Amino acid sequence: MIVDDELSQRKLIGGFFESFGFTIVEASSAEEMLDAIERQPPDMILLDVRLPGMSGIEALPRIRKLLPSTPVVLITAYADVRQAVAAVKSGADDYLSKPIDLEELKVAVYDALAIHRSGEDDSRSELPELPAEFIVESRAMRKLVETIAVVAPSDAPILIQGPSGSGKELIAQLIHQWSPRASNPIVTTNCAGLSATLIESELFGHKKGAFTGASEDRMGLFRAASGGSLFLDEIGEMPVEMQPKLLRALETNQVTPVGADRPVAVDTRLIAATNRNLLDEVKEARFREDLFYRLNVVELVVPSLSDRREDIIPLARHFACRFANQQVRLSPQATQAILTHAWTGNVRELRNAIQRACLLCQGDVILPEHLPATIIADATGDKLDTSRLSQVERATIVATLEECDGNRTQAAKKLGISRRALIYKLRDIESSKS
Repeated sequence: MIVDDELSQRKLIGGFFESFGFTIVEASSAEEMLDAIERQPPDMILLDVRLPGMSGIEALPRIRKLLPSTPVVLITAYADVRQAVAAVKSGADDYLSKPIDLEELKVAVYDALAIHRSGEDDSRSELPELPAEFIVESRAMRKLVETIAVVAPSDAPILIQGPSGSGKELIAQLIHQWSPRASNPIVTTNCAGLSATLIESELFGHKKGAFTGASEDRMGLFRAASGGSLFLDEIGEMPVEMQPKLLRALETNQVTPVGADRPVAVDTRLIAATNRNLLDEVKEARFREDLFYRLNVVELVVPSLSDRREDIIPLARHFACRFANQQVRLSPQATQAILTHAWTGNVRELRNAIQRACLLCQGDVILPEHLPATIIADATGDKLDTSRLSQVERATIVATLEECDGNRTQAAKKLGISRRALIYKLRDIESSKS
């Protein structure tokens, strides 16, 4: 049983657990829950703390009186964590703080029900077809797209967090593509690029004559995306004075164009993105706490490229073929240089580097000299990489060494690294075997 006053939250969590074979019962208040469990006791209860009328904390003793041994997991806002801890001591089995991590919630539910899984992902269904530009060789990206497949069919707002250049807009497009709204448009805008004086008009529209320069009616982005999705990138840049109006639009599904007397109904799924830590922005009074929690019904964190290193070479090959309009190979030295680089600019930096390489490459092989100088400097320096080597990097080193008949000096030269760095990496390969 899922007890939450927000329909979107109930549908999101319910749909997630239905995919694993659970039967879901919903309640929008503690009172409704208590009536329901007297008629049909559930095997487990997910209970939100903040409810209209009786709170989840107040309802807990009554649940325990009716169902002494039924697992109860509390779902609480960050500010209520201490209260939730006290509730655990007095009868709850566990608590999770919002925004809910669905995988963490899944573990809590299985642990509470003492269900032992035979395999980590055996019960998860196959993913829908991915667009060609999505590379999911890494575990981090696989986990992200699996979560997207679960949350995309709902109408719940989604907040995408991740560093600049990591592909947050591409994630938003995938969410829309996998949703029932896919046949309608996804409208995209960058909040940092919206004029502070005209942002309300941009989002909600305006009536002719509402202000100087308003020579005709304007629909606004919310209405343009009605039936589809609205992606607000860099949501952390939205002016504070505009944030209550956005919150009201999300809560009422209505917008009031500038100069209009009446609100207009909209059916728009909001997806927002930021590279900022919005909780820090809340503490500094630059972002409203209530808007943060309204946006953050589902939180998706896009990993940096350094946290998905298995994707680097497949991404590089994908970009190379796209920009060159033909099959392009990466030389062993270029491969090593790409793998050595830190990629602080993430996928955007990699894409730009490969686009440059394709422009400079006269044939079908990208060589180190076609790459930006910063990437070559990282590859030819004697700095030793103390992290574990990726499978792609190990394979490249072994293949190059075989090409050179075991000659380490020659192999190091072909790879574009010092002999000492190669010896260190070979030791890492040997230690990983043992």
